[in-house]
Amino acid sequence: MEKVNVGVIGVGRIGQLHARNLKYQIPGIKVLAVADIFEKSARETASQLDVPIAEKDYRVLLENKDIDAVVICSSTDTHAQIISEAAQAGKHIFCEKPIALNIEKINQAITAVKKAEVKFQVGFNRRFDPSFKKAKDLVSEGTIGTPHLVKITSRDPEPPPISYIKVSGGIFLDMMIHDFDMARYLLDQEVVELMAVGSCLVDPAIGEAGDIDTAIVTLKYESGAWGTIDNSRKAVYGYDQRIEIFGSEGCIIVGNPTPTEVIVNGAEDTKTDKPLYFFTERYQEAYLAEMKEFIKCIQENKEPPVGGFDGKISVQMGYAAKESLTRGSFVKITR
Repeated sequence: MEKVNVGVIGVGRIGQLHARNLKYQIPGIKVLAVADIFEKSARETASQLDVPIAEKDYRVLLENKDIDAVVICSSTDTHAQIISEAAQAGKHIFCEKPIALNIEKINQAITAVKKAEVKFQVGFNRRFDPSFKKAKDLVSEGTIGTPHLVKITSRDPEPPPISYIKVSGGIFLDMMIHDFDMARYLLDQEVVELMAVGSCLVDPAIGEAGDIDTAIVTLKYESGAWGTIDNSRKAVYGYDQRIEIFGSEGCIIVGNPTPTEVIVNGAEDTKTDKPLYFFTERYQEAYLAEMKEFIKCIQENKEPPVGGFDGKISVQMGYAAKESLTRGSFVKITR
């Protein structure tokens, strides 16, 4: 098996998670370097994980000929530029979503990747969740016949800081972007148009920042099937992530995993654990699986299963949802 040397760019919460998975969970990998605009964070992470190189400037990693691949976990506004520069440097690239919030910049990044002929994977980790993947496989196998309806529920336990809301691109481009990708993934077909409704029910400050915190989007697939996505920035009981796929021959349901499977039945009530609290717990297996797949694609010289087109279309769906919210009507997806 080919050994792969990796550099991690951006070592916030997600960057550290990926660095640890690469370091301890994936054989044949060496995390050779980390970089972060906050140099102290880079040095602390390098010390904790025994990584030999820690830098403030990510370009030092791109110039290092021993590094085969980079994992980009920096702020969204830096993704497209780093992708292009990494491709030009001949590095294979894993990048957290979104590629960018600007379609032109996304196109430039994708063009750079294609020109350099490097591997490029976008971090839509939910595709790699074992339960969601099984549901998708069952649909592909025809277990429920022809899919008619898809329901996706995605609710966070707490809203992010207002400072983040202001630069995130809004609920459709920040939060629901994962659900747009899942909607396409589960049926393996495109959405042709959608309609969004929503309001601000969780925190008035989110509305003052120009966003909403509660939304429902209706999707029409190319086959004529329909889907719905509902998002909320605050579910008081935990991280709520469920799907349902209804077809001509049956229905597939994926519920929320809980810390334990213990159920206590009493005279007055029945008690179970609440859902796992947040995404790092809920998708721990998925984060590891997506990184294993990225490394495998490098080692076996094959294309990653989720790439530039998937990253671009999810952003286009997000902009269509924003337009629909304003217009109050269905909006066709531009591809």
